[in-house]
Amino acid sequence: MGFLETIVKFFQTGGAFMYPILIVFAIGAAIAIERFIKLSVVQKQNSKVWSDIHPILEEGKFDHARGVLHEDETAIGGLLNMGLERQGTVRRREDIEIAMEESMMGIIPQLEKRTPYVALFSNIATLLGLLGTIMGLIEAFTAVANADPAEKADLLSASISVAMNTTAFGLMVAIPLLIVHANLTSKTTEIVDSLEMASVKTLNLIADFAKRQTELASKNG
Repeated sequence: MGFLETIVKFFQTGGAFMYPILIVFAIGAAIAIERFIKLSVVQKQNSKVWSDIHPILEEGKFDHARGVLHEDETAIGGLLNMGLERQGTVRRREDIEIAMEESMMGIIPQLEKRTPYVALFSNIATLLGLLGTIMGLIEAFTAVANADPAEKADLLSASISVAMNTTAFGLMVAIPLLIVHANLTSKTTEIVDSLEMASVKTLNLIADFAKRQTELASKNG
């Protein structure tokens, strides 16, 4: 018997609970794939924007940076644009920092969107597997109670084996989803850390530029 035939037989003998577990896996996998693609795109876009804008900020060309980021729709573009717009008006570090923190509060939920559902579906798959096994055992013991005494042992053994298939399948679905959830969470954390790093560096560059301007003004005065 080939591997595919073994999988099909395993699925067929598992009972009705195999189908909801399969549906849970399909939904969880779809969400995981969508989130992975989204986070990968965001990470790549942020890296490109930062590599382009960082040299401009280091040169103190904040007006130029504001122009570059004005219509940028990336996560890091929105974050830096919020800070630079405030820098062009109030110039106080505290106000700029608050503006960038406010922007972060809007970005983080978008990065974490739907990711918790992957872990949720992992738990649901495990519970459905256990529920399927319990229901299968109930049916097995009910059938054995009315069976011929000579056949009870064999019938009970076969029924328990079939009932355990749902637990096995539930774990086969839950474990990969749990691993993927950990990967997505780690990826989200990396993006948030990179945004915070860009925010701090930008604030420091703005503060250094303001300090140089003050020193230059005092010398000329």
